[in-house]
Amino acid sequence: MDARRIIEKLRDKTTLTDVELQWFAQGLASGEVTDAQAGAFAMAALLNGMSDPERVGLTLAMRDSGRVMTWDAPSPAIDKHSTGGIGDCVSLILAPALAALGGFVPMVSGRGLGHTGGTLDKLEAIPGLKTEVSEDRFHAIMAQTGFAIVSATGSIAPADKRLYAIRDVTGTVESIDLITASILSKKLAAGLEGLVLDVKCGSGAFMQTRDDARALAQSLVTTANGAGCKTSALITDMSQPLCPWMGNALEVMAVMEAMTSGEVDNRLCDLTCALGGELMVLSGMAHDADHAALAIRGTLSDGSAAERFGQMVHALGGPRDFVDHWRDRLPSAPVVRDVVAHQSGYVAQMDGHALGMAVVHLGGGRLKGDDRIDPAVGFSNFCMTGEYLGQDDLIATIHARSDADADRAEAAIRAAVSWTAQRPEAVPLVFEKVSG
Repeated sequence: MDARRIIEKLRDKTTLTDVELQWFAQGLASGEVTDAQAGAFAMAALLNGMSDPERVGLTLAMRDSGRVMTWDAPSPAIDKHSTGGIGDCVSLILAPALAALGGFVPMVSGRGLGHTGGTLDKLEAIPGLKTEVSEDRFHAIMAQTGFAIVSATGSIAPADKRLYAIRDVTGTVESIDLITASILSKKLAAGLEGLVLDVKCGSGAFMQTRDDARALAQSLVTTANGAGCKTSALITDMSQPLCPWMGNALEVMAVMEAMTSGEVDNRLCDLTCALGGELMVLSGMAHDADHAALAIRGTLSDGSAAERFGQMVHALGGPRDFVDHWRDRLPSAPVVRDVVAHQSGYVAQMDGHALGMAVVHLGGGRLKGDDRIDPAVGFSNFCMTGEYLGQDDLIATIHARSDADADRAEAAIRAAVSWTAQRPEAVPLVFEKVSG
């Protein structure tokens, strides 16, 4: 077997076998497949597509290119994955909420990508907390708290790590088949039995149209179920930030407000509960998603989710008293500036990508792979689409390292928000569900 023959078959739309895909994935991990061959494979997949069986085969092959975790737990291992957005900190709330209800949630998460924030970067805004742990430590934290949010080790899906980097420089990132295999190979390597997917669409998402989001959701759900993991997806709105807080420490503040204030009727909590309800049904923890969503909301109101979150924070090296003193523990920016409307009208729409990049340019994300993130910067108190603002009302509050940074961020905010004299039609938070 050789890489050239496999590439030729994909080029000629001849079905690849599981054995061929396993060989190719092992070659990616070992280096036997060259960068040029990996790039040619990715381009052929982008141009010709892959069949459902091929996509399942590639996903399992990349999963099996490294360590696949197993769990000795009283309930199925479950997780949630988002395709990326702004102001989206659902994972930090959902995982401890599920654990408080008896769920078992080994969450292997990622860092910021492009204009979107990363769950690990948000967590590491907490002083002392480190998400890179050994597999033994991962298991120990899971046994203690019922959930853990950690970074992938080098032994998790190494074939995907190699192919991901090559896709980034060969113009093949957009392949739905390769996106699917990339996401799911890492999730399945964590030993999952149930997965709910939050597939975003809108100006702040990678998939900006409903049709594109639906195509990705169907690919992910079909492939994950074909690989033996019970999976469904919700297609959700990302035409505006999910919550009014953007930036790493600021989003942790939003999380702590959700879990400690008792105020649980907002978009962030609503989506957390909807995703949690779906996942509880998939895993057999509940029979009805609506009742399960109420149970998730209850853990936010009664403090049990916050208690679990605090246990994990301490287990990962963060402050023992974080839940009680989070306002004092999180970093703050030296420049805090309110941005007022200077005009009256309804907020018509937002350029979510531009807002995400404005946070990145403040230092809240990476322009280069080795950039250091400033955890304190970002936006808070952001207005929502459909909201009426007077001339002196607040669009947002900027948290910046310098006045010059704040000036650039203010200009970006004003350019990203558009206005109308008529109240715009409300956009639903969840558009549709995709089931296997």
